[in-house]
Amino acid sequence: MTFASIQFLFYFLPLFLLLYFSAKQIKTKNFIFVVFSLIFYSVGYTPHLLILLFSITVNYYVALAVDRNGGERRKRFLILGVVFNVLMLGFFKYTGFLIENLDFLLHPLGIYIVNPNISLPLGISFYSFHAISYIADIYKGRVRANRNPWEFVLYMTMFPQLVAGPIVRYSLVAHQLSDRRTTWGRFSAGARLFALGLAWKVLIADEVARMVDAVFDGTSNPTLLEAWTGVYAYAIQIYFDFGGYSAMAVGLGVMVGFTLPRNFRIPYAALSITDFWRRWHMSLSSWLRDYVYITLGGNRRGVGRTYANLWAVFLLCGLWHGASWNFVIWGAHHGAFLVIERAGLGKVLKRMPAAFAHIYTLLAVFLGWVWFRAETFEGAIAMFQGLFGFNGVGGYSVAFGFGLYPLSIAALVVGGIIGLWKWPRIRWSPAMKPLLAVGDYVMIALLMLFSVVWIGGGMGTPFLYYRF
Repeated sequence: MTFASIQFLFYFLPLFLLLYFSAKQIKTKNFIFVVFSLIFYSVGYTPHLLILLFSITVNYYVALAVDRNGGERRKRFLILGVVFNVLMLGFFKYTGFLIENLDFLLHPLGIYIVNPNISLPLGISFYSFHAISYIADIYKGRVRANRNPWEFVLYMTMFPQLVAGPIVRYSLVAHQLSDRRTTWGRFSAGARLFALGLAWKVLIADEVARMVDAVFDGTSNPTLLEAWTGVYAYAIQIYFDFGGYSAMAVGLGVMVGFTLPRNFRIPYAALSITDFWRRWHMSLSSWLRDYVYITLGGNRRGVGRTYANLWAVFLLCGLWHGASWNFVIWGAHHGAFLVIERAGLGKVLKRMPAAFAHIYTLLAVFLGWVWFRAETFEGAIAMFQGLFGFNGVGGYSVAFGFGLYPLSIAALVVGGIIGLWKWPRIRWSPAMKPLLAVGDYVMIALLMLFSVVWIGGGMGTPFLYYRF
């Protein structure tokens, strides 16, 4: 089940809200939230629910052990918890990748290894990181272990963020698990955010998706025009797809009294790659900073070690996104730019005109998206050949022509206007505020209506980050 589906919008969500707000006690609300979260998760593939529950059970008891012990025993339980979550994630996400590479190396020797094709449990990358941060924060004394199993299960499974984030620190929601209130103003603000996220996903990301697929999957030797159109379209698609999901997740949380972390802050308006990672997937980048980069020593052990730590973190970031060398190269791509900027380019960019820094950042990010989207290494190389004009300059293939719909082109233009610049706020006179409030509600209602119509027409695609 996805947020952008008729089943969720007309059956799951209304029934959940009806039962949730009918309950008077917080314990009852939590029980309803947990039940609906498990139903939401199990609709995708029910056996994976058992893996999720197993992970929750182990992490619950390990966290309690970390909390009640001190000294070396406390540290041993921390290591046990981290190793458990890493092994869980590694087994399901990287076993196939490891076997595939071993088979490639041993094939010349006449040794063949059968790939078991282990299916990836939905959301395991996210809930594993939730658990690691929870146990680590208990070890560092930032929070105490929650001894109420229902509250811990709710933290791990709440359906707005379970499948594709944002990555929520336990400390952010600890108090809200046992005491939260929802006012009409907060509910309205959350619903507005949900509607905007849904429109981003359905009316922009899904519309440009056909253009992206036509270039990356339908053309083997894209021309300069095709390649740059495809890369730009993918940059718009992934931002409005994942940004839309994150907005919907945060909006749903606000509707029921939870404050979830913001995940995007106009990332394509960044003026450096360092700035980009302060704006893009902020919950992941801050998680990697706090639990990996600082743990490795951060910038406290000399310049060379700092550069190595940065690169190691982004190699991990790439591998976290997917078990493929393309993702590793994507991580190395961003890590290299971060190192270069820290080595001196960052100071140069600050002295350059903002327009130059903006173009530099967009080019670096867009070129990185080639590795992220291409299905194979050979496919990425073919795209780069097109981007640099080695396959011809103009014209387009029949496959690319199928992606050029008026609505797709309109979504591409609107997405660029919204996503590539930070527009200054207009200061309206007090007399205009009532009229603007009415206009805002009308706009949200229209966006919601158009989104539902698009979904009803079967034009939607799965969220991109469901695969991670």
